[in-house]
Amino acid sequence: MSLRNRVLHAGLGAVARRGFEVHRHSSTRRQSVLARHGIDLVLDVGAADGGYGTSLRSFGYTGEIVSFEPIAATFERLRGVVAADPRWTARQLGLGAEAGSATINIASNGFSSSLLPMLDAHIDAAPQVTYVGEETITISTLDDEAVPLLAGRRPFLKIDTQGFEREVLAGGQATVEAVLGLQLELSLVPLYDGGMLIDEAISWAYDHGFRMVGIEQGYAAPTGEILQIDGVFVRTDAPA
Repeated sequence: MSLRNRVLHAGLGAVARRGFEVHRHSSTRRQSVLARHGIDLVLDVGAADGGYGTSLRSFGYTGEIVSFEPIAATFERLRGVVAADPRWTARQLGLGAEAGSATINIASNGFSSSLLPMLDAHIDAAPQVTYVGEETITISTLDDEAVPLLAGRRPFLKIDTQGFEREVLAGGQATVEAVLGLQLELSLVPLYDGGMLIDEAISWAYDHGFRMVGIEQGYAAPTGEILQIDGVFVRTDAPA
């Protein structure tokens, strides 16, 4: 083994002993999937302050992004990120099974805000995260917002709505039929009352003609237990 390789091996070993590892970033793999399938439109449902779209750009995606975020203060931060990108637009909306309005629970960390009540498993894993308020938001449906955008496009759908994925999908049946791939938050344990769990979500995806091609770690408890992951899916008849 060369000196260079011995130094590299020793360095990786030291990193591993501290509980870390060096590997290919999951966003790189996701970008390879998007590029392989010619994705030119990403529907970013549950955009928060734009982290997902920023990651897409950082790893090479140059197509259009349409982000949806309902909470006023969070949307203002998202709008600031989007302003410098002519191929990225943001809409201050929540998406659900039908249009209307709803009361969303605002979490202290912003990212855990949900239309659903938080359960003990979430509180036990992150006791510092609590609901600190409520806000009335406007709800549209995925089909009402997305279908006018889909003609001639190769769309990809990402949903990160803290347990509300089932309702978003119920309002997006035509959109689901049109997308070439999707990314879903998959909860391994109940974190929000009534939220979709991993078995239901994966079964739904396969029943609707998708197969899983990637997994990204999401939320882990201090105990080391992984509570949520993200699944990346593409059409079953798409090239392997």
